[in-house]
Amino acid sequence: MTATPKGPASYFPSIEKKYGRPITEWKDLIRSSPLTKHMELVTWLKAEHGLGHGHANALVAHTLAEDTVK
Repeated sequence: MTATPKGPASYFPSIEKKYGRPITEWKDLIRSSPLTKHMELVTWLKAEHGLGHGHANALVAHTLAEDTVK
């Protein structure tokens, strides 16, 4: 039995289904952006890639959290 994702990761299945890209691709885009601040990245994903606010926020939050752990 697999654990149900919590927090930002709980959005990942619907993000992949709605936008047709795997989460790893979204994270690569975020990491390759010259932007570094959370809300700048959220605004960029919304404007340039058509993501909704909740989906963009979840991707950015999860990606930035992963990068601070490393």
